[in-house]
Amino acid sequence: MTATPHGPTGAPSRPRVGHIQFLNCLPLYWGLARTGTLLDVELTKDTPEKLSERLVAGELDVGPVTLVEYLRHADELVALPDIAVGCDGPVMSCVIVSQLPLDRLDGARVALGSTSRTSVRLARLLLAERYGVTPDYFTCPPDLRLMMQEAQAAVLIGDAALRASLYEAPELGLHVHDLGAMWKEWTGLPFVFALWAARREYAAREPALAADVHRAFLESLAVSLEEVGKVAEQAARWEAYDAELLERYFTTLDFRLGAGQLAGIAEFARRTGGAGGYPADVRVRMLGE
Repeated sequence: MTATPHGPTGAPSRPRVGHIQFLNCLPLYWGLARTGTLLDVELTKDTPEKLSERLVAGELDVGPVTLVEYLRHADELVALPDIAVGCDGPVMSCVIVSQLPLDRLDGARVALGSTSRTSVRLARLLLAERYGVTPDYFTCPPDLRLMMQEAQAAVLIGDAALRASLYEAPELGLHVHDLGAMWKEWTGLPFVFALWAARREYAAREPALAADVHRAFLESLAVSLEEVGKVAEQAARWEAYDAELLERYFTTLDFRLGAGQLAGIAEFARRTGGAGGYPADVRVRMLGE
């Protein structure tokens, strides 16, 4: 990747790229070090919510954006083809943990983990339209034990959801409902939780650099999936999960953004448009269009 000079000093400017600090994004970034691309970008680590805000605000050039925030700002962003974090069935790390059957949550308190607008929107949609309930929602930090002190159910994503599903919920005798599996059973479609996008003005101003970042992510993901056992072994050294479970998790996730995923996005937008702050027919525009 070759940076282009900007500013009066002529100093090279590296693309400002976002990085979600969740295990589900590790395969997208692990290979950057292997391919030698990591030093060519200015990497910013944060939560999905914060990175989405920074990309929309122009503080990042390229990065992950939650599906809801992409749909809200589709005119300002272009998606990178073939890169997303989603599922085509169970996802393992986006869940509703509940004391009660889901169809008995009408009027019950449901705690929403504060780190993902997309998972929260999906959970609310499923509970309202599939189970016919309207809980009393409130937002709080994603700590299951604290959430369940004030709520009958909780929505969790990412590493907190994995930990809750595998360890905390069984200890507390709670039911775990996988949002990806629930969506697939309901619609027959994949679901995309986050995609990677460039700011439209950046892609127009620096098309070669935007294409370089896209290519770097594709190469990184290819290397990571080819060596997924090694990725899982290395991640297990600093995570509370063994390599076997992490390999199953990484291969359960769907990193594609193809026709099936776009159909899933369109169905989600159709069902949530208007109330979600975007039109029901909003379209995903790709880099290079």
